[in-house]
Amino acid sequence: MRGFYIGRFQPYHEGHHHMVEEIAEQVDELVLGIGSAGDSHTPRNPFTAGERVMMVTKSVAEFDIPTYVVPIEDLDRNSVWVSHVQSMSPAFDVAFSNNPLVIRLFEEAGVEVRQSPMFRREILEGSELRERMADAKEWESLVPDPAAAVIKEIDGVERIQQVADSDGAGENGD
Repeated sequence: MRGFYIGRFQPYHEGHHHMVEEIAEQVDELVLGIGSAGDSHTPRNPFTAGERVMMVTKSVAEFDIPTYVVPIEDLDRNSVWVSHVQSMSPAFDVAFSNNPLVIRLFEEAGVEVRQSPMFRREILEGSELRERMADAKEWESLVPDPAAAVIKEIDGVERIQQVADSDGAGENGD
């Protein structure tokens, strides 16, 4: 059985990693969708799809399961979002999400959805991590080591600090 899990992974953190670990125990193969793949270099979405593919791929290598990491650009039409996702990824049997809208969209499309409890959600949240990076506070303990290495390789903290200092141009109201 092949499972599907989507996230923006801005950045990929220990909460995502914990969820992937739980999913890996339930499926034979895993498709990880990099959501909002076209967005980057903003305070909410600082990393490119390629950088997130590197973070995720290197981080999940420790799990003994075939994993396909697929960038998926946003589609601003929820009624056809699931078919868009399905067209961009290998076929999957079950989707994993805790997002109410994502759950509803998959269920309406006839896809089985499973949920997992959130892991340390009070601090393992992308916005908290990005804020820590912008404020030069400790963040590395909240991401898998391979993801931290990618962030350092691309000077991700410096990028976040620079875009956080910008006037918000290109933010589309986020």
